[in-house]
Amino acid sequence: MPFESVKFLVESHVFGVCERMGERLKMPAKNIRLFFIYASCMTIGSPIIIYMILAFWISMKDYVRGKRSAVWDF
Repeated sequence: MPFESVKFLVESHVFGVCERMGERLKMPAKNIRLFFIYASCMTIGSPIIIYMILAFWISMKDYVRGKRSAVWDF
């Protein structure tokens, strides 16, 4: 049971990079997660750096879009 709650926490609340990439590429997020896991194992963790860059990029994009107001809003 504790493993399932940790799995749910990680899949739902961690950066959301795989989910967003899946939506954009019209692929299941599960396949993208597996790709990152396998690529990280094969290349000794270098895709983790790419994942962190993408997570930063997505969070900055959300921050900018959330703060921007319409032209007519005063």
